[in-house]
Amino acid sequence: MKVSIIDYGVGNLGSIARALEQLRASPILVDRAVDLHGKDAIILPGVGNFTECMQILLKGGWASAIKDEVNDYNRPLLGICLGMQLLADCGVEGAKNQSVGTAGLGLIPGRVVSLCDKGCSLRVPHVGWNSITTSGSNSSLFHGIADGTDFYFVHSYVFVPDQHQLVLAQSVYDIPFAASVGLGRVWGTQFHPEKSSRSGMQLLRNFLYSQ
Repeated sequence: MKVSIIDYGVGNLGSIARALEQLRASPILVDRAVDLHGKDAIILPGVGNFTECMQILLKGGWASAIKDEVNDYNRPLLGICLGMQLLADCGVEGAKNQSVGTAGLGLIPGRVVSLCDKGCSLRVPHVGWNSITTSGSNSSLFHGIADGTDFYFVHSYVFVPDQHQLVLAQSVYDIPFAASVGLGRVWGTQFHPEKSSRSGMQLLRNFLYSQ
């Protein structure tokens, strides 16, 4: 299986590639949007600022290429950390107008806001291991992963989906938040599966081979 890892200048791509290799997939670092087509699956990583990353995706032609692959070719897509947040309709991080936000990819309806604005009183960013609880949606992404399993998080913002059924798993850091979202063949994890030991490898295996 050939898996495109979108290389737009952000994210720890090496650890994702190594994890995929352990799962007998063939990771391909794609650094031009025109080369995205023709692979079996896509992973969108992300570290940093929502607005800045969306500007990079738009300038490089990534936004339209990603949406074409998903909408026209039904290509499975996994967004990781900020990559999950970029799947939303909009995000406030770095936006000039906080009430409107910056437009995202619009692949999963929702909005990305800060943990603090959602009422979190703990130290931000949320860094470290935290347990998840699946939503009961029977998503194949979490097959073989028990409720209470720990994953590794690093984030200050959270994805707030328009509909509760888009939440595949939830975690709690003073407040409950979406640890994973999904719609059709598009999924996102707020945590880093490539840094989450056996449970993360199981999730990546599910993404590759259970969809």
